[in-house]
Amino acid sequence: MSPKRRWSDLTERQRRLLVAAGVVEAGLKCAALRDLRRRPEGQLRGPKWVWAVAVLVVNTLGSLAYFTLARRPEQPSRLASESYRP
Repeated sequence: MSPKRRWSDLTERQRRLLVAAGVVEAGLKCAALRDLRRRPEGQLRGPKWVWAVAVLVVNTLGSLAYFTLARRPEQPSRLASESYRP
């Protein structure tokens, strides 16, 4: 078994990639949790608490699954369609 790599063993490029990946993952998680908090439960596939656990526990895949699978497509509002007249 090889010894564990330390931060100091990484190249500058590898360090930057790891930091960038961490920032992207944190941003996705924050965006998913914020959307989940604001979205009515009727617009979700499944209970909110299940999606919150998935986003928090399953790292990046949980956030991506929330954005692709959990949210139902929004129905266009009646007022928006009535106000548009070509």
